[in-house]
Amino acid sequence: MQTRFSAEQLRDPATRASESELRRCVHCGFCTATCPTYVLLGDELDSPRGRIYLIQEMLESAATPDPRVVLHIDRCLSCLACESTCPSGVRYEHLIDHARSYIEAHYRRPWRERWLRAALAHVLPYRARFAALLRLGRALRFAALPLARILRWQSLRAMLELLPVRVPPTKAIRCAPRSGSVPSPLRPTGTPGTIRRVAVLRGCAEPVLRPQVRAATVRMLERLGIAVVEIAGEACCGAIAQHLGRRAQALSQARANVARWRAELAGAGLDAIVTTAAGCGTMLENYPFLLAQTDDADGALAELSRRMCDVSELLLAQGLPALEPVPRLRIAYQSACSLQHGQRVREAPVALLRAAGFEVLEPEEAHLCCGSAGTYNLLQPQIAAALRERKLTHLQALAPDVIASGNIGCMLQLRGGTSLPVVHTVELLDWASGGPAPAELAPLLSRCYAAPSQSP
Repeated sequence: MQTRFSAEQLRDPATRASESELRRCVHCGFCTATCPTYVLLGDELDSPRGRIYLIQEMLESAATPDPRVVLHIDRCLSCLACESTCPSGVRYEHLIDHARSYIEAHYRRPWRERWLRAALAHVLPYRARFAALLRLGRALRFAALPLARILRWQSLRAMLELLPVRVPPTKAIRCAPRSGSVPSPLRPTGTPGTIRRVAVLRGCAEPVLRPQVRAATVRMLERLGIAVVEIAGEACCGAIAQHLGRRAQALSQARANVARWRAELAGAGLDAIVTTAAGCGTMLENYPFLLAQTDDADGALAELSRRMCDVSELLLAQGLPALEPVPRLRIAYQSACSLQHGQRVREAPVALLRAAGFEVLEPEEAHLCCGSAGTYNLLQPQIAAALRERKLTHLQALAPDVIASGNIGCMLQLRGGTSLPVVHTVELLDWASGGPAPAELAPLLSRCYAAPSQSP
């Protein structure tokens, strides 16, 4: 693509990086078939190619963004499916993030949007605030829902409807295994025992919404002889602020994390930085680019970047612990976009679940987003609901016992539209290696108690 940025504009590192990505695009249109909003809406401006045209025009003109441009940029999920299919290697992620930060700096939104986006940026990334808001939301939910409907405030209504119900504490549920449920051992793809000391990113949403995921992860790693280090002062990864166009806030959070990991690396050492929320993992992979435009880009950051991985990657490389027989449940695996497109991790979770003795099924259109996309289901509730319905149609067509995913946002989004249990991949792996079964499986597994025990 030919660009027309001025020399003055190209002195800005973000503009210079975006110009490089714009020049890579050859307008082939391969991205349109994998873009959820284009597939759903059929509007060229709601495709990556259409948005790239809008981004170029907006950045080159250096003018106040037009509401039409803002509409189509806002509709992007940042699922990055387009990057998986782009033959030219365009880093669309960098373009859309730059466009959002430009809009945030130069466009005044209607008051409801300003209020909601500010609330999300100042509450969700902070665990204590988020937990307090969650308690308040649960208390006021049934009173506030009619008000949201009367005011026709779709984002507030979506927020209230997405509030998770309380999940009972995880209990050690045991069940007689069905015939043929003895898991086959997994052959590690790396050298077992090479990882001894790791930090598991706590994040912001997952500890509040699903603390069981971290507990299961720690148990899994400890069975492999891996120590999990608590990093004091660890912040949100910055993904929420980045997707809202609040680049300064995202940079601040990224710098805080990098500083603490550097200190640990220089001290007792750190073999890996593990994520259990795929959205956080994609953000961490973006740290080198994000910080390269500041004075924080150096060898220590590159060293840290090489140690970042999803929990499924680490477990596949190190091998699963000793496994116990579990019921051969039918698992519909929902691959989070941030995992399959953002981090290019596709096979590891499925291989692990199958090695643990589960029957794993993958849906049609597995590449399309479920509509969660961080805060997208709150900012664009109608499109998010349509994408969830489309995703659940394919998942439920598999007649599964359970839906598994590797991202808390996807789990919350899917739970809002199905009665099927939705759990994290690592919770199932923990159960198969001696940990407690997820509490949501209790009704399903209680059927097994009535059946006589079968020897595998």
